[in-house]
Amino acid sequence: MMTNKIYRLHNQTKNYEWGSLKLIPEFLGKETSGNIPYAEMWMGTHESVPSQVDTPLSGIGNTGKIPLKEISGELPFLFKLLAVEKPISIQAHPNKEKAAEGFRLEEETGVNLRSPLRNYKDPNHKPELLCALSRFSLMAGFKDFDIISKSLNEFLIVFPQLKEVISPLQRSLNTGSLAVFLRILFNFSKFEKEYMCDLITKKEIIGKSDIIIPEQWALIKTFASQYPEDPTILAPLYLNYLTLQPGQFIYIPSGVLHSYINGFGIELMTSSDNVLRGGLTPKHIDIPELMNILDFKPYNPKIFSPAFTSWFCYGSENFSLIIMEGDGQERVFPGKGPAICLVTDGELIVEGLTFVKGESFFIPKDNEELIFSGKYSAFVASGVPPSSITASPEFAML
Repeated sequence: MMTNKIYRLHNQTKNYEWGSLKLIPEFLGKETSGNIPYAEMWMGTHESVPSQVDTPLSGIGNTGKIPLKEISGELPFLFKLLAVEKPISIQAHPNKEKAAEGFRLEEETGVNLRSPLRNYKDPNHKPELLCALSRFSLMAGFKDFDIISKSLNEFLIVFPQLKEVISPLQRSLNTGSLAVFLRILFNFSKFEKEYMCDLITKKEIIGKSDIIIPEQWALIKTFASQYPEDPTILAPLYLNYLTLQPGQFIYIPSGVLHSYINGFGIELMTSSDNVLRGGLTPKHIDIPELMNILDFKPYNPKIFSPAFTSWFCYGSENFSLIIMEGDGQERVFPGKGPAICLVTDGELIVEGLTFVKGESFFIPKDNEELIFSGKYSAFVASGVPPSSITASPEFAML
């Protein structure tokens, strides 16, 4: 009789207005549901939308589905499929110390866990690893002081009418503190914000610049039309604008301000749903708490490209993500459980079971040797750093 070395997952999706009508349903081979945008599919044990598993997996005498947590225990990581068609809010996530303290205070003050005013859903930090499945654009990390200064100068060449609004931001850079810069930005008056957005939205031709690329000008104008009283429409002037090609990775540590703009990809993070928002959203914004958890040092995330091997691993001290390519030959799974595998193309055969694009399965901690075969592409998320993975794969620490 076959023992349960792996468990087929049944995952839940989340529907947010910035999601896509088609990307996730098409990836999963399912029909779209009217005008409902699919933003995320979660794989893990986080209580917001926990995965379930079939048991027994052999399919003989199937007893139905049970929560993954009953098999795995509490997983230290959360794996997501992510579809972005509209920019996600300007946001950051707390480190472990700030998350534990924020969660404790909100529990003590009685803020309902499901309240839209709740900042901390759990006591966990939330560094993130993003891998693009399509071209993926985002903003992440503060630019260097001199680049921000040059961006503001270029902006004023196009909008000289805003000199009195922008000059305090320029002067704040002389303090050497991006915290001062943001405080001034967030304290723009209602009149200043409306005046600025009105000028930007009415501008038909944006000037060319070596500092502010066309994509950034377009974002500023789009933000101004969507959020006419939001000072973070200027985010492209002080955050790095990045574009990932399919297969490329980026790592965003806790405390780094960022916003995903457009694309389809996967995310791996610690098991947390803590988000502190600063703008570009109708959702709850808490500027004082965002300022409390931000890292104000300039940070330009490195873009990683996978090595040309049959498998490669990226990771930090919190988790690892293995990319695997099958060529039809049998191959011993090089990772270490607990882990979750998501097939992104082709057919992967494990333990006599076939998994196709969009399907996923759980690998327990004490699994015996697993043989992968077939022609496939897959990603495996693990809760251990690359140095702890069996067979020591070729890897890059983030």
